[in-house]
Amino acid sequence: MNQPEGRLGAEWMDGGVRFSLFSEHAEGVELCLFDPHDHGRETARVPLAREGDVWRAEVEGLEAGLPYGFRVHGPYDPAHGHRFNGYKVLLDPYARAIAGGVHWCEEMYAYRDGDIHHFDARDNAHAAPKSVLVDSSFDWEEVSPPGTPWSETVVYELHVKGFTMRHPDVPEELRGTYSGLAHPSVVEYLKDLGVTAIELLPVHHRVSEQRLQILGLSNYWGYATLGFFAPDARFSSRGDRGGQVDEFKEMVKTYHLAGIEVILDVVYNHTGEGDFRGPHLSFRGLDNRAYYRVKPEDESRYVDTTGCGNSLNVSHPAVLRLIVDSLRCWAEEFHVDGFRFDLAPSLARTGRGFDPESAFFRTVADDPVLSKRKLIAEPWDLGEEGYQLGNFPTGWTEWNGEYRDAARRFWRADFNQAAEFATRLTGSSDVFEAGGRSPQASLNYVACHDGLTLEDLVSFQHKHNAANGEGNKDGADENHSWNGGVEGPTDDPFVSTMRARRKRNLLASLFLSQGVPMLQAGDEFGRTQSGNNNAYCQDNETSWVDWSLAEKNGNLLSFVKHLIRWTGSQTAFRRMEIFPKRNLHGMDRPGIVWLHHLGHEMSAEEWDVHFMKCFGFRLREAPGGEHFSRLGPRNRDIFMVLMNAHHEAIPFFFLEEDRKKRWTVVMDTAEFDEKGWAWRIHSGDSYLLAGESLTLLRGRNQPPVAQGEANL
Repeated sequence: MNQPEGRLGAEWMDGGVRFSLFSEHAEGVELCLFDPHDHGRETARVPLAREGDVWRAEVEGLEAGLPYGFRVHGPYDPAHGHRFNGYKVLLDPYARAIAGGVHWCEEMYAYRDGDIHHFDARDNAHAAPKSVLVDSSFDWEEVSPPGTPWSETVVYELHVKGFTMRHPDVPEELRGTYSGLAHPSVVEYLKDLGVTAIELLPVHHRVSEQRLQILGLSNYWGYATLGFFAPDARFSSRGDRGGQVDEFKEMVKTYHLAGIEVILDVVYNHTGEGDFRGPHLSFRGLDNRAYYRVKPEDESRYVDTTGCGNSLNVSHPAVLRLIVDSLRCWAEEFHVDGFRFDLAPSLARTGRGFDPESAFFRTVADDPVLSKRKLIAEPWDLGEEGYQLGNFPTGWTEWNGEYRDAARRFWRADFNQAAEFATRLTGSSDVFEAGGRSPQASLNYVACHDGLTLEDLVSFQHKHNAANGEGNKDGADENHSWNGGVEGPTDDPFVSTMRARRKRNLLASLFLSQGVPMLQAGDEFGRTQSGNNNAYCQDNETSWVDWSLAEKNGNLLSFVKHLIRWTGSQTAFRRMEIFPKRNLHGMDRPGIVWLHHLGHEMSAEEWDVHFMKCFGFRLREAPGGEHFSRLGPRNRDIFMVLMNAHHEAIPFFFLEEDRKKRWTVVMDTAEFDEKGWAWRIHSGDSYLLAGESLTLLRGRNQPPVAQGEANL
């Protein structure tokens, strides 16, 4: 089991193209060329010669845009993990572009009569998608990536199609495409919002499952990869003959010119070929035993740590190389700035389970290109001990589901949540400190694509997924009692007011926390999926961003803009190091003071009071802040964040040393209106916190700023 040598895929040579394909167990490989105007018509077959475990052939006279595929011959023996079938045309796993979708028919399967052990000898060329020869040259015009440090990063998660399908400024022919996402109005919106990086739901070419197509649905999110090197043609305004490649590059170039990074959500843990009963599209027919993890006790079945029917065999050198080559391609040829790895523990599983010293982690860490990109892990999968939050190597950032859950529980006024939430607000030291990692190891969020939108989180008692065709059994259960018994849209002014305040509370907490904040597209102005918390198959207005809400909910949008700009300018909320620990309880840390609403510092015992739902913290601007050098450490900014999850107002008494100061009320989630933040002066011994509200105050030993201050 050796590492394949030489470049794989289709490589342009003088006068021709060299095709190279890995297959360890194959007995013969043929390159199939197809008519550019009729992808089902095969025009030529070229045998490939074996060089170790790589099969190669050079062909002259070919042009960009030509469709091609492979037929791979060998044993069809599912009981021993082999699924070779030369009657099936297979995609090149290194293809830079893919044309056509899967035309679902019996010929797309290597077996017949519903029995995987019965070989099927029908040709599928007419129904299979094809790889496409691509000219990869592109003029980047020396446009450099922004290189935004993690401490200044604000991530914005979006779907390429859904973000622009209803955008009024984007021409109809460009909506839902890479070009639509690069439209000046869209880019300017994101710049004005203040985000520094867009994280795109999967853009690798994907397959939409037959089951979904029968239901009239499709795999909208895209977590069913077929082409790890190919931009998904469904987002292309230039067809599927290679135009999608340049279109994607031009999009990245546009965002880099605007100072915004592009991060890809990548799915290397499984493929779109499904479980052992799935179709023959690429990997299964190329070398099933090499590419997939098969069960030792029954090699006709797969080890499945993904919930999607199969798991890639990353421990195989050729599969590891495939993943690393794909990452290098997107980093070097497409200039993307980072990757979010779906179900990342699956990539580091060995015979011993999840291994933080696995070959995958070592290879990425040693790579001079990949080690400098932003690396984000979804730190769980469905395998044994699948929850690995905090166990990824230094240099990685992880989606912090503990943060999401703690923020929701605290603001929902659940009991015994204060201590947990305080830990999440300050960088999740209990998770990341032992590994010597910084707060930037925690990617914090309160809502993402996988679950309820922020609007639906505060508006629905239960999930509403009936449209997915699974009897409302899919998607996580997110039952809660925030909505006061009112489901969905309402004209009740009190309910509407409280929903708006709850959204502000969650968003304010997010951006005032240590770590990297991530905002889901449309949450800044109340995007709704009508309670569907698993809209993976809803390629329609359920998932598409409704831009009319940006005007309707302008108050919330204005609030988020202020929030992003203000917190981004204050080093107190963007610390590079976790607060040092001072005692065993873990809450008493130099640099931050935890505040009880009765006017004293929180004690260890008070954190354990089950009905503690009102507390605060005080911290100073960290060295390097904009005011630090000018004012000196004694006079630099002091901030207080006061939080009340009770339904009733509570007077929050200041520490005695703080009663002598006059404070600027920067923001109060109970008072915010379309005019902006309060910026009013407050003095006295206490501050009256409204029910379910958060207040941010700024103080100095110097005279405070004037009322109505607009500058940061």
